[in-house]
Amino acid sequence: MTDAPERPRADLRRTAERYRSTPAEGIETRHAFSFSGHYDPKNTHFGALLACNEELLAPGAGFEEHKHRDTEILTWVLEGALAHRDSRGHSGVVRPGMIQHLSAGSGVTHTERNLGGATGPVRFVQMWLQPDELDATPGYGLRRVEPADGGLTLLASGMERDAGTDALRLRRRDAALWLATAGPWQPLPQLPAAPWRYAHLTAGSLGYRTIPGPKGGGRSMEPGDSVRITGEAFADPAAGGTGAELLLWEMHSPVSYG
Repeated sequence: MTDAPERPRADLRRTAERYRSTPAEGIETRHAFSFSGHYDPKNTHFGALLACNEELLAPGAGFEEHKHRDTEILTWVLEGALAHRDSRGHSGVVRPGMIQHLSAGSGVTHTERNLGGATGPVRFVQMWLQPDELDATPGYGLRRVEPADGGLTLLASGMERDAGTDALRLRRRDAALWLATAGPWQPLPQLPAAPWRYAHLTAGSLGYRTIPGPKGGGRSMEPGDSVRITGEAFADPAAGGTGAELLLWEMHSPVSYG
């Protein structure tokens, strides 16, 4: 296990700061980290998270067959419907309120397309996590999310404490993905603590303090904004006038090399 970061920090990244690419007709991607032709050696990952992409696929558009290996891929749809099909015989349609997990393991190819016949775009957030079990048999999971009382819902986890829950099972023993929600002007529920946390706002607006106490500066988030959180930073988060929906990664170790 790697030691925790030295000091608390809440590093806000606006959606407009993401790297933008158009890999094929009808596809627009905004990358939070170095990806393909966008390379910054200081921005390759955060914690165990390797990618957090905002994707927009026009009607009829999609990603043709491509391969992944040793990556945990989580997909959360914001609008429309995403059709998935892979070389292991898994297929599914991901809609708002559902979470999809593709565990690439020893290798899998798949396609991702805007559902056939759709007249509007599909928008989704896709996140890639490094597993701690390599060369495993590829796996697939898709579930509809039933929001938990209190506004904090576990979507996926590899942690032993979460075995037996409805959460999709990750191949990383010290990471979990949560959905946090709050009504207009309400505080977010108590968020899980971890040395590395990554927060991505998917809907509404949110305000927070950079660190606890009067010395913490106030910040605000709009949809697509993210915060890379170390230690006890990201204090007193509260929703704005339209409420808030936040995806939150809880990670207890960073990317491991070698």
